[in-house]
Amino acid sequence: MTGFLGAAYDWVKAAHLIFVIFWMAGLFMLPRYLVYHQEALAAGRDAEAAEWASREAKIRHIILTPALVVVWVLGIALALNLGIASGQPGLGWLHAKLLLVLILSGYHGWAVGYARKLAAGKPTLTGKTLRMLNEIPALMVTLIVILVIVKPF
Repeated sequence: MTGFLGAAYDWVKAAHLIFVIFWMAGLFMLPRYLVYHQEALAAGRDAEAAEWASREAKIRHIILTPALVVVWVLGIALALNLGIASGQPGLGWLHAKLLLVLILSGYHGWAVGYARKLAAGKPTLTGKTLRMLNEIPALMVTLIVILVIVKPF
């Protein structure tokens, strides 16, 4: 691969993928934690709810936020290396991927915000709604992988 990354391109791409895996692991875990946290609140199990709040904070600080930052930094470097800023043709798939990653980042922000609401004892969603929202990361990552591998446009 040519571009400003030169021989480091494959290493940067590997690191990007590793941190995507970390980020996705966190995005699969946090919403499930939210369901358990909300159920503990609804049942009046305050000590258990406090434990879930602590777990949620740890996963955010140790996995989710650091992985998100690294994914974006490395992803932007890779996109620039491919020529996204210079109008390189054939990168429609990359534009679509970036849109989906932006949506997934928004979901990340929503999940962090909802975790804070639960920690304050102010749930606003039903358990069923939370369970349905748990599927968003799986759907997004499926579409992203298809775009990156198949490059349909």
